[in-house]
Amino acid sequence: MAAITCVARQFTCAKLLFRNSTPWNFQRIAEYAKPTGGVGGLGAKKAGKGAGGKMGSVVQKIVLPVETDPVKLVNYVCGSNILKEGKDVELKADSEYPDWLWSIRLGNHPALEDMDPNTLQYWRRLRKLSLRRQSKLMSLRKY
Repeated sequence: MAAITCVARQFTCAKLLFRNSTPWNFQRIAEYAKPTGGVGGLGAKKAGKGAGGKMGSVVQKIVLPVETDPVKLVNYVCGSNILKEGKDVELKADSEYPDWLWSIRLGNHPALEDMDPNTLQYWRRLRKLSLRRQSKLMSLRKY
């Protein structure tokens, strides 16, 4: 009687252990990238070495269309339409946009010496730079 309950316990433990490794889990993972030669390159006959190599078969890349019309590139914001229907946003004259738009800094952060020490941005930048410096010094330290 004790041997029967021991076998039943082992079967239950094995069932719980392998419960999440059902084939549908593996199938769902395999649906994301479609390899060119068979299932993961298995069973495919290769003529030479260059077909797949150690990494398996090559996944095909999707080529997205690129706008090349110069008139459309100058007059519209290409790629701004995310709907199936409709058209891209048309660019307006510079006078129709707010003035602050043209004063936005697009380059690097200003140097610490160029900033005003009476502003909060100055002290935040100073703290950030000192933390970076301290972290770099600690990484160079030998233990």
